[in-house]
Amino acid sequence: MQEAWEIISNLVRSRKSDQLEQYLDTLSRAEKARAISRLEDDVHSHVLECLSNEAAADLMEDIFDNQAVELIEDLPIDKAAAIVDEMVSDEQADLLGHLEEDHKEEILQKMDPEEAVDARLLVQFPEDTAGGMMVTEYLSFSELLRAKDVIDNLRNNGDEYSDYDVQYIYVISKTGLLKGILPLRSILLSAKNTSLNELSIKNPLTVSTETTLDELKKIFGKYDFIGIPVTDDTGQLVGVVLRKAVLEAVDEMIGKSFLNFSGIVGGEELRSMPLFTRSFHRLSWLSVNIFLNIIAASVIAFYQDTLTTVIALAVFLPIISDMSGCSGNQAVAVSIRELSLGQVKPDELIRVLFKEAGIGIINGIILGLLIGGVAFCWKGNFYLGLVVGGALALNSLFAVCLGGSIPLVLKHFKMDPALASSPILTTITDMCGFFMVLSFAQSILPKLN
Repeated sequence: MQEAWEIISNLVRSRKSDQLEQYLDTLSRAEKARAISRLEDDVHSHVLECLSNEAAADLMEDIFDNQAVELIEDLPIDKAAAIVDEMVSDEQADLLGHLEEDHKEEILQKMDPEEAVDARLLVQFPEDTAGGMMVTEYLSFSELLRAKDVIDNLRNNGDEYSDYDVQYIYVISKTGLLKGILPLRSILLSAKNTSLNELSIKNPLTVSTETTLDELKKIFGKYDFIGIPVTDDTGQLVGVVLRKAVLEAVDEMIGKSFLNFSGIVGGEELRSMPLFTRSFHRLSWLSVNIFLNIIAASVIAFYQDTLTTVIALAVFLPIISDMSGCSGNQAVAVSIRELSLGQVKPDELIRVLFKEAGIGIINGIILGLLIGGVAFCWKGNFYLGLVVGGALALNSLFAVCLGGSIPLVLKHFKMDPALASSPILTTITDMCGFFMVLSFAQSILPKLN
């Protein structure tokens, strides 16, 4: 059985455009993204050329942003602009925002003038704000119109509106100010001569173009809306941010946070990306970690005489380091998760420390007793068990308190907690763990021999 990318390759090479479009329609979004990532270079650069502009736009909206950028960069400007014209406005903004400035401008110059105006509006906003996520494909009508006028307009422009998420219409003034929202059901069931002003829901909930993704997530979590109108500083309607766009952005944010937490700079990497780009994304933090680990190792160097005297301590140093790091990273993960869900704020540091301290005391005592018991059984020395067990217990308490608080502190200073929390935590807990074991051992060195 042929794989999806093999079928796509054969259809592209044989220039069977209709069959290619039909086959792509049978694939899920994940299957499309996977297939595009496996295509050979000679096929990869010709996929969009084999598709109609509409089908190419659908494909671009279904795959990852970096994949879409790679595909669009291989196209002549005229073809690229024609495809972008067919994309939904928020997808246009996402794609154009990832292009080099010169390439973006060339495409905008060749796009339909009205589409280009909307695209220029959206690309100026950060992608994690309402302005960056909103769509400009929505239905708005003057408050002076009647229900009959709207129904006639919908019938006459059915083809144009077919791709819109049509659940509501937005009632505006002559100057474009948002006056109300009106479900389509209300129009269909109302008397034909009733004005939109009479039918509409006044003072609807709105968001500004600067509303952040975190704030949008909270709003959609509280209200069961399909979309929320976006207004500018003057109250003019400029777009609509859809629930599905917010959910997709949240999923993407979680994925990037996971990669950041794992030390992938930029929070995005796929194995289809260029080799040296992937290498840079990984090396950026790995090279920093070398120096952080040298700092931690310097503690061992300072106490090398103690370590030489009681060589058994060397067996327990990596265990204490690893267990404390694991405990701290659990606290980091919980804090990052609660920050992303809006369940904790950066100024709630004391509350987080109090909550984590309870966990640290319980888990630290249990883990300390376990490792101390192992040390005692191995060497038959109570004081060795006391040193390693006490060090692990105290370092575990310290690690969870530190791990819980670092993301809040970084968030307070507008830094990405997922990117920096783990390396900072690991270095500090390693240093403290080594210091506790070796300093405790040095203080009772005669009892350990």
